[in-house]
Amino acid sequence: MTDPLSHKAIPESHRLRVVVADDHPIMRSGIANELRRHPDIEVIGEAVNGDQALALVRSYDVDVLVLDVNMPGLKALHLLRELEALRSPTRVLIITGQNDSEYVITLIKSGAKGYLLKDEEPATITTAVRTVARGKTWLSPQVLDTVLDHTVRDTDTLDEPELSSRETEVLRLLSEGRSNQEIGEQLGISERTVRFHLRNIYDKLGLKRGQAIAWAVRNRLGEE
Repeated sequence: MTDPLSHKAIPESHRLRVVVADDHPIMRSGIANELRRHPDIEVIGEAVNGDQALALVRSYDVDVLVLDVNMPGLKALHLLRELEALRSPTRVLIITGQNDSEYVITLIKSGAKGYLLKDEEPATITTAVRTVARGKTWLSPQVLDTVLDHTVRDTDTLDEPELSSRETEVLRLLSEGRSNQEIGEQLGISERTVRFHLRNIYDKLGLKRGQAIAWAVRNRLGEE
């Protein structure tokens, strides 16, 4: 089924500008062609290695770089560091067949906003691109399971923290994927107060945001 809108219906300035980097021609063309089906996405370039990908990002106003991790030239981790040094606003969506927890976490910590496995349905790439373009994180379900399992192993030895009832509610909503604003609206408190509670939670758990979410999921926070 094709998109009911034509590319002319959406102003060029409103389209997401995407670069696809993969050294396998069939995979690269498949991703690019899938994205081109949608009028809100413009594929402005394709790269066959990391150096070409970086050059395209430097030369054009790129919203999302879809990046394979196993390419010749500049490696994905180094490319992410280059983008960080440039303070580039380009968001990076990793696409690969690798689902190793250490590798996933390293790339995300280095600035990748999404991690998509190549065995997903083709249409998923569009959702992932739109998600990371908004500054949100996209992880394939299998990748999320891997990351949670890894994080839980690191937090299983924690003593039971003494969270207040309000802190427990805040953490429960956070683990459900709510934003700070949504948590505040749900509990009838300001976003500033939510941030205050989160700082206390992180201090008590000795964890960062993602690890605290994994701890809450592992401990079934809020369930009877």
